[in-house]
Amino acid sequence: MISRREFARTLTVAGTSTLVGIRSRSAWAEPPPETKRLRLPNRPSLCEAPVYVAEELLRGEGFTDITYAKKSEGKAQDAVGTGEVDIAAVFGPPMILRMDTGDPIVFLAGVHVGCAEMFVNERIRTVRDLKGRRIAIENPRDSGHALTAIIAAHVGLKPETDIPWAVHPYPDFPKLLADGKIDAFLAGPPMVQEVRARKIGRTLVNLLTDRPWSQYYCCMLVANRDFVRRYPVATKRAMRAILKASELCATQPEKVAGFLVDKGYVERNDYAVQAMKEIVYGKWREYDPEDAIRFYALRLYEGGMIKSNPQKILTQGTDWRFLNELKKELKA
Repeated sequence: MISRREFARTLTVAGTSTLVGIRSRSAWAEPPPETKRLRLPNRPSLCEAPVYVAEELLRGEGFTDITYAKKSEGKAQDAVGTGEVDIAAVFGPPMILRMDTGDPIVFLAGVHVGCAEMFVNERIRTVRDLKGRRIAIENPRDSGHALTAIIAAHVGLKPETDIPWAVHPYPDFPKLLADGKIDAFLAGPPMVQEVRARKIGRTLVNLLTDRPWSQYYCCMLVANRDFVRRYPVATKRAMRAILKASELCATQPEKVAGFLVDKGYVERNDYAVQAMKEIVYGKWREYDPEDAIRFYALRLYEGGMIKSNPQKILTQGTDWRFLNELKKELKA
């Protein structure tokens, strides 16, 4: 296992290696960030590994006051709208739910494809069988709730009336399924790897391999709208660091996993390595984030979970200018 200090040192010298550079040439020509402070969430999930790995890269971009606020799944998503965090890599659909109710959130880029799986008992053979079944969620409007609702709506179910949602603590989901107290739940890494290893239930939907889900970003970069408006240079610099870190997750999964374990973001190195190798990191140039927003927003709109149509969501809640600039500057 590589230590945090060794990994940070690798990042520091990366600008002159084939790993990932601290700055592109264009970064040197940019003005410094308008603020030295950057606040990001720390959630119990591996999905946003690039945000954690990016810490030293963010320092290379000029941020000196970097904090990772510990938040539960739903609270991390709420924190972007309230301004408690400035930028985050979170699952897209619950952020659309928040935008629909007026939260000042803006989508900036896609981070990766394929991280979550839905586990069910043997009585559920198809998505339509979810009707009337007890599906566990930690909080209303969190990632599990939003994605399961989208999956159900995609086959014609009405998630608000056809599914009796069961609210439970996220860590309890596997045991509840094993004990027959729930029928299904959605999980991200490292719980995905744990449930597989313990052979609990079966996978009904895998975002990494199953269409149409495998064609769209699941986790995306979002920011507080006021932060983007006030600090455009800082926004672009933060994005550059996180997207470079995503490439590092793709090219050096074992080192990244060791770093995450060493720093306490995840407990088991074997689960972390498996997740790093499975999740499609480093493809932020190749998929279209606008397609992902349109797809998820349409499903939520059809399922009666949002009032705004997809075009309104795209018009009011996306800003691709920094992504387009970085695609030109950071050639693959």
